[in-house]
Amino acid sequence: MEWEKMPLTVLKFGGSSVADSDRMKHVAQIVKKIRDKGFRVAVVVSAMGNMTDELLALASDVATEQDGREMDQLLATGEQQSVALLALAIKQYGIPAQSFTALQAGIKAKGFPMEGRIYRIEPEMVEKVLNDGKVAVITGFQAITDDGDVITLGRGGSDLSAVALAASLGADSCQLLKDVTGIMTGDPRVVKCARKLGQIGFDECMEMAVQGAGVLQARSVEMAARYDIPLYVGSSFVEEEGTWVMSNPVTEGLIIKAVVHDMKVAKVVLLGVPDIPGVAARLFANLAAKGVGAEMIIQNNMRGGVNDIGFLVKKTHLEVASQVCREMCREIDAQGVSFDTEIARVSIVGAGIANHPEIPSKMFNILAEAGINIEMIASTALAITCVVGSSRAEDAVRELHDHFIDEVAF
Repeated sequence: MEWEKMPLTVLKFGGSSVADSDRMKHVAQIVKKIRDKGFRVAVVVSAMGNMTDELLALASDVATEQDGREMDQLLATGEQQSVALLALAIKQYGIPAQSFTALQAGIKAKGFPMEGRIYRIEPEMVEKVLNDGKVAVITGFQAITDDGDVITLGRGGSDLSAVALAASLGADSCQLLKDVTGIMTGDPRVVKCARKLGQIGFDECMEMAVQGAGVLQARSVEMAARYDIPLYVGSSFVEEEGTWVMSNPVTEGLIIKAVVHDMKVAKVVLLGVPDIPGVAARLFANLAAKGVGAEMIIQNNMRGGVNDIGFLVKKTHLEVASQVCREMCREIDAQGVSFDTEIARVSIVGAGIANHPEIPSKMFNILAEAGINIEMIASTALAITCVVGSSRAEDAVRELHDHFIDEVAF
């Protein structure tokens, strides 16, 4: 068989999909089924079960301060176990397979520890194995720096590994197989009537991910859109049609696609900032230099030549952000820094929101009638986001889902 002429698909399996030996065998059966249809198959695998969290906890037990380089070295071991075990499981079905670390697969990245950014893939070794008719099983979540160090790609980084490999190998599609049956209109743990989307565009899906939907990593959707790689999100547990993410899917009727919430953010406010040019530039440059991304940036114009600058950060970045802001406060003689961890953001997402001026008013009225106070507001062409108290975030999600999605014919 001329394997190099066969179509190629990249499969990615998350931690729950390969949590134990039985799950490994089940995944091997899925790989066999797709390969038997005449596909070359590359598989990207996460660490087994909750191993990444267990390794993080172990690191906290042995050291009070975490060194980023050593954490990357530690966390990368989880995926290396997974690929070797899965390759062994696949071979049990009579299919040749070979495992690859990020170094062997040629995945290169740079950036901050635990937040690496892929900048090149040299997949010649993987391509040779695929063209020889073998299944290539590759570690997700990790890459190699120019100095030869392991660097991990952040939470959800295995999705990014899979999409990047699909792009570099010229795959027909990238299938992300998880413990969910697809992309939903809301978190089913919060919204009992959440519905599965059959198709969604790259832009809307990316907005959902940015605003806190945990199904896909935003960077992976961005890369899929850049290289026009169709993504399929489905279950590795049950045979049920999932969700396709692609360019310009044909849909009609529904404006709002989903209600998304994010409880893992904190609000930081630099108080009494002198109203002079360049202050904001210095602040956010200093944050970026520490690897801290800021979102929903708002500057309040105040009397007396001073402003307040507020923004959101991931809770995991709050300590670093607070330190940067305190240093900045001393340098520019600002009045102080405040932060709030008891907040969450809630967003409605859908293409065309900007063309419907009634949507913001309706959203704010729904929250007001439910007695939910809004602390911050931001909008894009695809989403409207409100920051609310974390104790009312799930109430806000349910109310908005009831009015924007359940009341509209799907």
